[in-house]
Amino acid sequence: MAGIGFEDLLPVMANKLGGEGLIKELCNGFQLLMDKDKGVITLESLRKNAALLGLEDLKEDELVSMMREGDVDGDGALTQMEFCVLMFRLSPELMEESWFWLEEALQHEQPNNTNNNNNSM
Repeated sequence: MAGIGFEDLLPVMANKLGGEGLIKELCNGFQLLMDKDKGVITLESLRKNAALLGLEDLKEDELVSMMREGDVDGDGALTQMEFCVLMFRLSPELMEESWFWLEEALQHEQPNNTNNNNNSM
């Protein structure tokens, strides 16, 4: 993967799949990487399953760093939410696009809220 990293692929996936599709794919990625017995991603399960997502070139220190960065609650494992947040954080371009998706979702919700408020008067 010379020159192209996973963080470069996330925005491409987001543009192709849209917000909901990307979240679904991230959830699928979590399922591939997680320890099936524990229901979370452990360092061991990440080592064992990284190749399934094309991450076989990651070195041990990179895997450890990824786990540390994503492990918000400090329990040594990544929950599905921690994994998804980590994937967004690893891609600055995707973080910028997430604001667009949020604004778009709010704009779609706003007319519905206005209609609901008018109906209650």
